[in-house]
Amino acid sequence: MRSRIVVLISGSGTNLQAIIDACKLEDYPGEVVGVVSNIPTAYGLTRAEEANIKTSVLSHKDFDSRESYDQSLIGVINEYNADIIVLAGFMRILTPEFVQYFQGKLLNIHPSLLPKYQGLNTHQRAIDAGDKEHGVSVHYVTEELDGGPVILQAKVPIFDGDTAEDLASRVHEQEHRIYPLVVKWCCLKRVVMQNDKALFDGEIIPLSGYANDE
Repeated sequence: MRSRIVVLISGSGTNLQAIIDACKLEDYPGEVVGVVSNIPTAYGLTRAEEANIKTSVLSHKDFDSRESYDQSLIGVINEYNADIIVLAGFMRILTPEFVQYFQGKLLNIHPSLLPKYQGLNTHQRAIDAGDKEHGVSVHYVTEELDGGPVILQAKVPIFDGDTAEDLASRVHEQEHRIYPLVVKWCCLKRVVMQNDKALFDGEIIPLSGYANDE
């Protein structure tokens, strides 16, 4: 039985596309059964429709509080009977109640080598700090923003003269490689979250994420 994946988006959905493409492989253990967006015009919805994946739009503008929005979002996700919820450019800060409800099922990707550069503008911040490397982290979602246990990271070099756009392009390439891989591990239950730790095959993953490419 393939795991049921629901992807939450707000934008173009390039990471969504990477996961959709991975799910087309015969031996991939999951399938995207639904895509949910808070932005009705998000191009990721078109990507989903072209792949014959069901979509839902839940605009945050129709709600008077973050809490009421997240309660409705829980209902929408539950309609898909999701095993894994993947945040792929979903530009919402989630309430503690939402995170607790889906604890251990929520994955996010963040464009930095966490715990460095939580929040926004990570590429420029890495350049401004004079860092020699930057990267991306896939992690479980907890109540702390960008603070959940890291599962896997990928590093990229920072070259002299790099702009934030140069760095973003390099990071995106790695995002599209590691996010489908981590989702695969979660589908196979090789990666699980226990006691606020990420475990791979029963072993606690180091703070910097799983080290080996596999």
